[in-house]
Amino acid sequence: MGNILLEMINITKTFPGVKALDNVNFQVEEGEIHALVGENGAGKSTLMNVLSGIYPYGSYEGDIVYNGEVCQFQKITDSEAKGIVIIHQELALVPQMSIGENMFLGNERGSKNAINWNETYGEADKYLKMVGLSESSRVLIKDIGTGKQQLVEIAKALAKHAKLLILDEPTSSLNETDSRALLDLMLEFKKQGMTMIIITHKLNEVVYVADKITVVRDGSTVETLDCHTMEINEDRIIRGMVGREITDRFPKRSNVEIGEINMEVKDWTVYHPVYAERKVVDGINMNVKKGEVVGIYGLMGAGRTELAMSIFGKSYGTGISGTLLLNGQEVNLKNPREAIDAKLAYVTEDRKGNGLVLSNSIRVNTSLANMQGVSDNGIIDMDKEYQVAVEYKDKLKTKTPSVEQNVGNLSGGNQQKVLLAKWMFTDPDILILDEPTRGIDVGAKYEIYCIINDLVKAGKSVVMISSELPEVIGMSDRIYIMNEGKFVGEMKADEATQENIMACILQSGRGE
Repeated sequence: MGNILLEMINITKTFPGVKALDNVNFQVEEGEIHALVGENGAGKSTLMNVLSGIYPYGSYEGDIVYNGEVCQFQKITDSEAKGIVIIHQELALVPQMSIGENMFLGNERGSKNAINWNETYGEADKYLKMVGLSESSRVLIKDIGTGKQQLVEIAKALAKHAKLLILDEPTSSLNETDSRALLDLMLEFKKQGMTMIIITHKLNEVVYVADKITVVRDGSTVETLDCHTMEINEDRIIRGMVGREITDRFPKRSNVEIGEINMEVKDWTVYHPVYAERKVVDGINMNVKKGEVVGIYGLMGAGRTELAMSIFGKSYGTGISGTLLLNGQEVNLKNPREAIDAKLAYVTEDRKGNGLVLSNSIRVNTSLANMQGVSDNGIIDMDKEYQVAVEYKDKLKTKTPSVEQNVGNLSGGNQQKVLLAKWMFTDPDILILDEPTRGIDVGAKYEIYCIINDLVKAGKSVVMISSELPEVIGMSDRIYIMNEGKFVGEMKADEATQENIMACILQSGRGE
């Protein structure tokens, strides 16, 4: 047994109306990668926010013992001074600033009166090299991809002399190649003696990197699994998380008749909104039928989101050309309002940035896309709005004490349900779901899948964009494969395998 670097003892944290942590005990040994897993709302991020000082001492009960010392952090800089650095799921980078500026923002190099830019960029380049990035630290953040931005966050943590690195959903926005590279980097850091805590819903990643796994359920620690002495697989972790076996992660659809074509896109081409000469969607042809789930899979940068947003009232891109038909009739949807009126809905992949107003209640968010549905003579009827929000809360099994709860206080899975409710209330015929289960746990995913099945059973059409191959294969009737702005293959569910789909991408071009 190694030395105990961190011990959190009887941690209890209460928010208005809910006990988020209930006597949680958590130990991390020096030099290990320790995974913290559980369903959305189980308390994982709350526990890490207590540890890092985001929730200051006095706002919770219990003790933090780090390196043999009882710590009472009042703010995040207190924990960072001890070498505890947290990297959140939402990257804290300023796009218009350089890599070097971002790395030392709030931790500037130089004197009180002036920043030493040579030292800033020199040190930044040194840490970038440590994480395997060849870019100059003078490059702007907006000019590098998401995978590289994640590595910048890790370099930024190393620049703070991290001894205990906490990674909260570090691969949620990465493709499989970048995810594996990041996990391998973690294993390399472990060889160098760094201690890490990883929070992730991707259980295959947990199995790949973790030395130990602590399972949290309903604000309490359930068990800690030792990956070196026990036979650990994804099913074993799921049983601990949800308290039961999940024998089939993708619920079967029954009694669903696939009908006529509901939406058809012909020769659809879209150019980049800033770099007008760059073609991001190139001559796409696709169709979706009533009662059908059509999957779109591709690696990051393939153009999936750009395609979806351009169809949804031309909300992305310039120089859009091609034909869009709804129920056999050609339409020209010039903005999202026209798309909504045409019974089309787009559920964004960015629920916190573009999908929901986190500072507003579930009630307000539910009616945002269909305010006329809760209005009389242009005035919102708050009683009607409340009834609609309660109806969808019950229908989607959203866990919340009240629809007056701010959406920002909900777990990721419950936020996703509110986002779905917002668009379901518009009563669309066609729903485009962009990464509908990103960053949510296996139990909440299953509930989202059941909602999708209910929608197509009611005759709706669903287009599902996902970066998770098992999800696309498990939920789709047909799958379009996209690479570099083009569809490079189409498969029926019964012929789709992970190997077939990846081979299709790799044979079509670079596959990067």
